[in-house]
Amino acid sequence: MRVLLTGGAGFIGSHIADHLTAQDHDVVVLDAYLPQAHRTRPDEARDVTDLDTVKNLLDGVDVVCHQAAVVGHGLDPSDAPLYALNNDLGTAVLLAAMHEKGVKHLVMASSMVVYGEGRYECAEHGVVRAAPRRQADLDQGRYEPPCPHCGNPLEPRLVPEDAPLDPRSTYAASKLAQEHYAAAWARQTGGDVWALRYHNVYGPRMPKNTPYAGVASLFRSALERGEAPTVLEDGRQRRDFVHVTDVARANVLAVHQPGTPGTLTALNVCSGEPHTVGDLATHLADAYGGPKPRIVGGARPADVRHVVADPARARERLGFHAATSFAAGVKQFAADPLR
Repeated sequence: MRVLLTGGAGFIGSHIADHLTAQDHDVVVLDAYLPQAHRTRPDEARDVTDLDTVKNLLDGVDVVCHQAAVVGHGLDPSDAPLYALNNDLGTAVLLAAMHEKGVKHLVMASSMVVYGEGRYECAEHGVVRAAPRRQADLDQGRYEPPCPHCGNPLEPRLVPEDAPLDPRSTYAASKLAQEHYAAAWARQTGGDVWALRYHNVYGPRMPKNTPYAGVASLFRSALERGEAPTVLEDGRQRRDFVHVTDVARANVLAVHQPGTPGTLTALNVCSGEPHTVGDLATHLADAYGGPKPRIVGGARPADVRHVVADPARARERLGFHAATSFAAGVKQFAADPLR
């Protein structure tokens, strides 16, 4: 099988490339080597926003695995053009090229950020949609979103793929736009799309010392500098940390299995094993042998409290389940090379 892999030199893409080549697939890598994730830009750098380049690379391709994107929380709204150019225009160009070349099967990287806040349940009002947290509450150390109807505490639940979509950052808006473009392409062409909504991915080859990396990389980068990991809020915010080798395996399963023609199918790619951000910092510091984490309060603008995924659909549709446990993965990550 011939696979066009965009973002194939990046953190997740490089692991997907390893898995595909190990199965003797013909992998064509397209990567712009953006400075947010790469130290240098080699001569083979090619941009997914260049229509002619993408069309040429699609010759003989059976499936596209689209990982190219600017990721992470970023700095502030001034990043909007960066996300729109690379994530949204890049996806639109890729889809136009796929239509012209008749390629019908797409696997694309989406993200749990499209959900905004996760799924919550109120003892009185059942499942409710949490409103954005107020800055005044965050400043007072009140981090949990209250019930929008009665103000009582909420219990976080697993987020299924049909939960309301509510992006709350520029990055999140760009990822949801990618899904919308791909869904429209599928309906218009009869193509099929797997939109893999990654949760908090970590593992070897994460870029270090950059605000565009995930929280695991920020903690590990601090430890390498001899500093204590800095944990915002109270450290009790819940996430699903999934190892990059599991994410790569989910992509390979999706590459091999066409979805429903004319449809985008979203899947949570997660471990099914929720942990707090404080848990991650503590376990990583212990495994690395570095300073204990510092809980500093505060919160990043547009950040959310809890996002914990329901893994059922990916298991049912792709046969995917995470193989790397949190304990084993974090212990490995303490010694993994960053880049």
